[in-house]
Amino acid sequence: MAEPPGAPHRTTGSTLLHPLSALLGIPLDQINFVACQLFALLAAFWFRIYLSPSHASSAVRHAFATLFGIYFAVFCFGWYSIHLFVLVMMNYGIMNMASIPNIHRYSFVVAMGYLTLCHISRIYIFHYGILTTDFSGPLMIITQKITTLACQLHDGIGRQAEELTAEQNRLAVKSRPSLLEYLSYLLNFMSIIAGPCSNYKDYIAFIEGRHVHMKLLEVNWKQKGYDRLPDPSPTGAVMYKLCITLVSLILFLTLTKNFPMAYIIDNEFLDKTPFLSRLGYLYVVTQAAKPKYYFAWTLADAVNNAAGYGFSGVDEKGTFHWDLLSNLNIWNIETATSFKMYIENWNIQTAAWLKRVCYDRAPWYPTALTFILSALWHGIYPGYYFTFLTGILITLAARAIRNNCRHYFLSSVPLKIAYDVVTWAVTQLAVCYTVAPFVMLAVEPTIKFYKSVYFHMHILSILVLLLLPVRPQTHSVRRAQNQAMLNSIKNKDK
Repeated sequence: MAEPPGAPHRTTGSTLLHPLSALLGIPLDQINFVACQLFALLAAFWFRIYLSPSHASSAVRHAFATLFGIYFAVFCFGWYSIHLFVLVMMNYGIMNMASIPNIHRYSFVVAMGYLTLCHISRIYIFHYGILTTDFSGPLMIITQKITTLACQLHDGIGRQAEELTAEQNRLAVKSRPSLLEYLSYLLNFMSIIAGPCSNYKDYIAFIEGRHVHMKLLEVNWKQKGYDRLPDPSPTGAVMYKLCITLVSLILFLTLTKNFPMAYIIDNEFLDKTPFLSRLGYLYVVTQAAKPKYYFAWTLADAVNNAAGYGFSGVDEKGTFHWDLLSNLNIWNIETATSFKMYIENWNIQTAAWLKRVCYDRAPWYPTALTFILSALWHGIYPGYYFTFLTGILITLAARAIRNNCRHYFLSSVPLKIAYDVVTWAVTQLAVCYTVAPFVMLAVEPTIKFYKSVYFHMHILSILVLLLLPVRPQTHSVRRAQNQAMLNSIKNKDK
């Protein structure tokens, strides 16, 4: 008998864990995802201890990370994982045959084009996301890595140092990677399932054993009483992140299922619930949708840390930090008092990728182009475009309000507290309003939702932009500021 589309054991990958899926009543694709990440966590501890740079060569570490990554991809996605390998090899050819002045353009067009074609195919294969963890997730991460490396390779070989920002100069790649290095960077077991995207130079430094020391050398340890460089352990950071992962999983299994986003457009709910109550419930269901992201991203961060990757440095108190690859800052998200602050702390590595490949390189309208690229990268569901186009409008309006009004509230502590409370509430509601279509995906529920709340954020944002003067930061101004920063760093080094 044919299985119903929503059967718990529906998957494109291995059915080995079907009995567990049936027992728990959780879709098999999600079981496979979690199983791979938990196995990757154990492999990461083993990798750090037994294949450390002092015990194994870089080639061995690269090979192990690549082979395990390929195995995880095949286990989770079966034959669909071929898309990952096809895209990787296509862009390896581009990287070696394309001219340096065009390498980032060709890589970007091919990677984003292939990803978009796969997104289109998903509509017909999975019918608006029946499978929540299909091959498109890893393909999106690989697309980020391909375009990141291509841009940084172009910066390192095809541009002069004075043309680069301080960050571009630091991350520039000076030579084409070998095939093994390339495959390891794109397909390693620590990030192939759930990311995050990292910079190529950081990853190579980690494989070669230079990653932690690079960050430690920035600190004068003799002044702190150390005779030699300390050897920070990631165990504490991993345990802390696993606790967050566990709490997020519990919330996902309870809160998320009891507060579905679809209820906010239920006819009975709309007829009986006042406007302000609907806004309050919108906040609740948006909060309920977050734990699955907190779970997946924090677990992925813990996997990388367990392997010894992700050390970000030392603060003024001498505390070691392992958040180089962190994808979110939950405290800053939940207490954000501006749309910009919320975005910067949500999916951090994707925001960094968008900045490096689009915002910093866009000749005009960098904000709009960055939002459009983000929508295209996520897929072709209409809800994504409603979300990101709305995000452009609200971002510009929020920037105008902040530039024109904030300084009036800094004269006293009570005024500043009142400003923060109001902007927190408005920011949280604006985010809920913006992301609802992202969850709904389709046009009809999105329009129904926006009608039910009278398009109020769209209207308010347009009024703000019409009534308040806007002082955009031009591309030339941003470039001048970046150059000033680079010159300052050079002067300190002299």
